[in-house]
Amino acid sequence: MRSKLFVPACRPDFFDKAAASDADALSIDLEDSVAERDKTRAREAAAAWLANIGSVEKTIIVRANGIGTPHFEADLRAVVRQGLDIVNVPKIESAEDVRKIDILLEELEARAGLTRRVLLLANIESPKGLRLAAEIALASDRVMGLQIGYGDLFEPIGVERHQRAALDHVMLKVRFAAAEAGIDAYDGAFARVADLAGFAQEAGRARAMGFAGKTCVHPRQIAEANRAFGPSAEQIAFARRVVEAWDAALARGHGAVSVDGVMIDQPYATRAAQLCAMAEAN
Repeated sequence: MRSKLFVPACRPDFFDKAAASDADALSIDLEDSVAERDKTRAREAAAAWLANIGSVEKTIIVRANGIGTPHFEADLRAVVRQGLDIVNVPKIESAEDVRKIDILLEELEARAGLTRRVLLLANIESPKGLRLAAEIALASDRVMGLQIGYGDLFEPIGVERHQRAALDHVMLKVRFAAAEAGIDAYDGAFARVADLAGFAQEAGRARAMGFAGKTCVHPRQIAEANRAFGPSAEQIAFARRVVEAWDAALARGHGAVSVDGVMIDQPYATRAAQLCAMAEAN
């Protein structure tokens, strides 16, 4: 999921257009982009669209309101249906939060007669959530990824987004928490939609830290996200040479092999295989 395009649920006229975009995933937002007075109408619009979505070659996500809000349960009761792949819950702060979500989703899946589980993308966007990120990631096998929410994490405590030390600390903390659980980490939104160079730079840094993708708040950001989080032609070519050489080395009973002057052993071979799989998928 290299790119995830946000669409406000109060703008159902955008849903089909967003679904036809080049983003890997579409995230219908019931939270921050929807005014309080419009919450019910937006929820109904999202549920109606999901009910008639049919088959689309895109991951469908709904970002609900937070577990501590009066809208949370109503959001999930409305949108857990056949067309939904992932529910994105903001401001998760503990493993207990995840377990509560898990129990509710099990009930709603049974009620809807779903044949597959709805997965959970957990937002890390508070100091407590950051401190307990690994516990959140490990709380349920329903959690498919951790996503950073920079605005909610940084703005209330006066940390400026451009501070590299703060970014690196948060990104690495979330990335290693996700890695411990064997799931993906996703970078947060970049609000300056006219600054594509800034978006690309931030996406490139996230990719170098092992993140799997990034939120897009405007369609113009999609191509940059897909480019940043997809392996380059050079990386794919090298990965294929590594896989070929590694398989040959294993057949000879060797545990290491040199490829283009680089000493390759198991971790490097595993990563090369992952890159080859990504190339095939995209």
